[in-house]
Amino acid sequence: QVQLVESGGGLVQPGGSLRLSCSASGFTFSITAMSWYRQVPGKERELVAFISRSGGTRNYADAVKGRFTISRDNIKETVYLQMNSLKPDDTAVYYCQTRIWTSDYWGQGTQVTVSS
Repeated sequence: QVQLVESGGGLVQPGGSLRLSCSASGFTFSITAMSWYRQVPGKERELVAFISRSGGTRNYADAVKGRFTISRDNIKETVYLQMNSLKPDDTAVYYCQTRIWTSDYWGQGTQVTVSS
């Protein structure tokens, strides 16, 4: 069964950094694209970053370009989101996501709070 488990969230001051991790299991990770989304209360979940199965293609939301980096380790079956120069507007629950055939799978989410 597909499982995605996020970790690494927390409270950080503006300008600080965090690295989120998403550990995957139950599917062939190395041939599956992965994404990070985020959501704040009252708003729709939004795509933050995407990485192709090989890591050769990476796409970012305009709001995070130049500050966030998505990466993956196909041996460890883990996808990462390095977040630098964090802003209060980055405060959200961050979710790991993948699509297998026509089904979307999500992790439980990890809270990121950027505040002084």
